[in-house]
Amino acid sequence: MFGKGKIWFEGKFVDWKKANIHILSHVVHYGSSVFEGVRCYDTRQGPAIFRLEAHIDRLYDSAKIYRMDIPYTKKQFMDAVVKTVKTNKLKSCYIRPFVFRGYGAMGLYPLKNPVLSAVAAWSWGSYLGEESLEKGISVRISSWQRPAPNTFPTLAKAGGNYLNSQLMKMEAVQDEFDEAIALDHYGYVSEGSGENVFMVKNGVIFTPPTSSAILAGITRHSLFVLARDLGVEIRQQVLPREGLYIADEVFLSGTAAEIVPVSRIDNIVIGNGKRGPVTEKIQKAFFDIIKGHTPDRFDWLTPIK
Repeated sequence: MFGKGKIWFEGKFVDWKKANIHILSHVVHYGSSVFEGVRCYDTRQGPAIFRLEAHIDRLYDSAKIYRMDIPYTKKQFMDAVVKTVKTNKLKSCYIRPFVFRGYGAMGLYPLKNPVLSAVAAWSWGSYLGEESLEKGISVRISSWQRPAPNTFPTLAKAGGNYLNSQLMKMEAVQDEFDEAIALDHYGYVSEGSGENVFMVKNGVIFTPPTSSAILAGITRHSLFVLARDLGVEIRQQVLPREGLYIADEVFLSGTAAEIVPVSRIDNIVIGNGKRGPVTEKIQKAFFDIIKGHTPDRFDWLTPIK
């Protein structure tokens, strides 16, 4: 499906190949975009988008940080996301709503450039592979760090932020690892190239706070809700690198990756070298909701009617 179908672009649907921008658009030269990654799942009750409102709220928060005035209400943007899935007749898909500065003045001062909006959707399986959800993935601690405080805002999901993630990912893959985890400016655990990090020790889940230069993930927040609902203690605190090595379990979370266990870090086996019991418990609770096996008791799903 990637490369086909329709894209919602500035209030109307256009053919995938015709959703184009000028080569001198501000976003091309300066990375001035904010975006979201959202998933629609084919549940037992039909297709439904996971936590759409939370994603659009974060999109608008990111835009606010970068002083981008989105010319649509949140309700209009959410409707556009739903219509994009329906128009492309998708049941299970990945959705990319995004906002960017278009063609206008050249230079770093961006406020003379128009703010454009679009939504694309396509079929995309588990980001790190289906078998990784059970067997786990190999990870290395990246030589690249997340930015220091007051350099650029990591709470914004902005296009330019992901240049750092690309360096992490390329380094990891070329060194024959599946993924990378970055440390923050102070040497504490931050996040993966596109995922939040969790570790389990003595039955308690630990994860870095937002002050450790992380993106406040929507799936991350969902896991807080699920853990507490299941009676599993979960804490936000700074984590030393070596804490990951001696953890009972480590897992990553994100919209694209979902919830994936980590089997090795820097070639050190984590726990028993595969998915642990706490990770499995959280995974099951998560997938039971998004697949419609259990009631949506948290109101997370927006059905595609």
